[in-house]
Amino acid sequence: MTNTTCAELVSDLEATVSSGSPERRVLMLQRVLHLFLSSAARLNETQIGVFDDVMVRLIEHVEAPALVHLSAALAASSSAPQQAVRRLACHKDIAVAGPVLLRSSALSDAALVEIASRLGRQHLLTISCRRTIGEALTDILLKRGDLDVCRALAKNAGAKFSEAGYAAIVAAAEPHKDIADSLVLRPDLPAAMLRELLSKATDAVRLALLKSAPPKLRQSIREVLDDIAAHVSQKATEPVVYSEAHAKIAALSNSGKLTDSVINRFAMRREATNVIVSLSVLSGAPIEVIAPLMEEKSCDGLIVACRASRLDWQTALSIIRSRSMPQLTEQERTIAKEKFEKLYLSTAQQTIRFGLLGSAATKPDATGRAVATAGAER
Repeated sequence: MTNTTCAELVSDLEATVSSGSPERRVLMLQRVLHLFLSSAARLNETQIGVFDDVMVRLIEHVEAPALVHLSAALAASSSAPQQAVRRLACHKDIAVAGPVLLRSSALSDAALVEIASRLGRQHLLTISCRRTIGEALTDILLKRGDLDVCRALAKNAGAKFSEAGYAAIVAAAEPHKDIADSLVLRPDLPAAMLRELLSKATDAVRLALLKSAPPKLRQSIREVLDDIAAHVSQKATEPVVYSEAHAKIAALSNSGKLTDSVINRFAMRREATNVIVSLSVLSGAPIEVIAPLMEEKSCDGLIVACRASRLDWQTALSIIRSRSMPQLTEQERTIAKEKFEKLYLSTAQQTIRFGLLGSAATKPDATGRAVATAGAER
C-alpha cells in the first residue's frame, strides 16, 4: 500500500461521508476492510493509522448490520486498528461489540477495564468469556457484573483473580451451588477458600466433586476434606476455658446484649478469654484465628477482627490496649484509627473469614478493596 493509495482512500472517504448514500458508505467500508485485510501483514504503523482514521469515520455513519461483519473480521486480526476496534467494542448493540470484546487482541487490559467500568450486562458477560482475563479486569467485572458474570468467570480457566476478587466470588458462591462447584474445580483456588467451600458442601456434593475433578486436583480436595475432618475432631476437644466462655458469650449475642459497652468492659478488665470469644462470635472467625492476634506485636490483625465484628473504634482501641504488649504511641494510635475507619466492613469480614490477614485488606489497594466491598457498609 503506497502513500498515494492512502491519499486516495482519505479523499474517497470525505466524499462518501459528506454526500454519499448509506449504501455507498457500506460499500466504502467493505472496500476499506478488504484492502486492510489483504495488506495487513505489510502495513507500517503510519499506514495502519490511516486505516484506523478511515474506519472510525465510517463506523460513525454506518448502521449496525454492516458493522457486525466488520467487528467479526477485525476480531480475528492481530494488527487490527486499535481505535476502530475500541469504537466497535463500545457500540451499544452487543451484536456489533461482541466479536471484538470476546476475541480481539487489539484491546489492551486498560481499555477493557475502562469499557467494563461503564457498559452494560451483555458487554460484561461477553468480556467474562475472553480467553485470558487479568486480575484488574476480573475485579471490575465482579464489582459491576451479575450472577451470570460470576458463573462465567468461575468457569473461565483463563481468568485470574486477586485475593479480594476470590473473596468476592466465593461470597457470591455461598447461595449458588453451581458457582461453588465451578470454583472448587479451579486449580488456582487458594487453599483457604477451597476449604471454605468444601466445609459447607454436603457429603453428596463432595463425592460428586471428587469424581469429576482431574487426578491432581482430586488429591488436593481429598487433603482438604481430611483437614476439615481433623478440625471437627479437634474442635470437639476445645479447651474448657473457651467452651465455658463461648456458652456465656453466645447467650449474650443471642439476646442482643453483646454490645460495644460489654466488650469494652471485658477489655478494660483484661478478660482476654471473653474478648477472644466475643470477637470469634461476632466476626464468624474460629477462635484459633482470633487468639494469636492478641499476642502479635502489630495490631493490624485485631483491627480487621474488630471491624469485622462491627465494633466501634473506642472498643477496638480498648482491646488493643488490653494486650500484654507495649502501648501504642500517639502517632501509632492515629495510624491505627485511620486504618480502622478506612477498612470496609465486608473486606474485613472476608479477610478474617478466609484467613487472609496481612493481605490487601489492610493495605491501600483501592481496586481490590472496591471489588470485595461492592455495595457494602463502611
